[in-house]
Amino acid sequence: MSQDTNYDTFAKVYNAENETSLLNAYYERPAMLKLAGQVRGKTILDVGCGGGVLIEELVRRGATVDGFDASEAMLDIARRRLGDQVDLQRADLGAPLPYAENTFDDACASLVFHYLQDWGPSLTEMRRVLKPGGRLLMSVNHPLLYPLTHQGVQYFKTTKYTDELEFNGQPGSLSYWHRPLHAMSDAFAQAGFSIELISEPPYSKDAPDELIPENLKDRDAFLSFVFFVLRAG
Repeated sequence: MSQDTNYDTFAKVYNAENETSLLNAYYERPAMLKLAGQVRGKTILDVGCGGGVLIEELVRRGATVDGFDASEAMLDIARRRLGDQVDLQRADLGAPLPYAENTFDDACASLVFHYLQDWGPSLTEMRRVLKPGGRLLMSVNHPLLYPLTHQGVQYFKTTKYTDELEFNGQPGSLSYWHRPLHAMSDAFAQAGFSIELISEPPYSKDAPDELIPENLKDRDAFLSFVFFVLRAG
């Protein structure tokens, strides 16, 4: 996808964290799979597929899955994981995609769109490659996350910000675009999608106790991502 974050520089450690972390392995991914529901026999596009962890589970559940990512290093990890059972391509979400119209029943976009300033072209491409009535399942940073973690900023202003993080001890920078909820829904409508569901799910009960911070042990959910099920009109 067209973004400032270069995953090639820390792909291996990022993928390792993605496979086991509370946020990914026991929160985002279980929620996405629950929204996907019964996938046997479906054709699914994994948008920004990274190391292929979600694809592996969708294939195990009987789906036919294609995936693309902007990072060649992440795609190398996915190819080693998945072999030749999945078509994986290097592509930018902000550009025309290498798929025909009306190809997929569903598309999954896990923590991808918040890297983009302009959602319009990418949502239009999602609408093009989905079959009529197809679904786009999306997770992004919750719109309340930025104002809560960056005191004094404006919620209603679409704003770029960067977080300095560590993945298994290796530093990495992730740059996001914050946008208010109404800006998200406006973009969906303009691209021809209707919102079927907005979800703020709990994390998985399967999460190991050592992964759960002390301040979360007395609660079932925490504020991090918001999930959408969108239907192509």
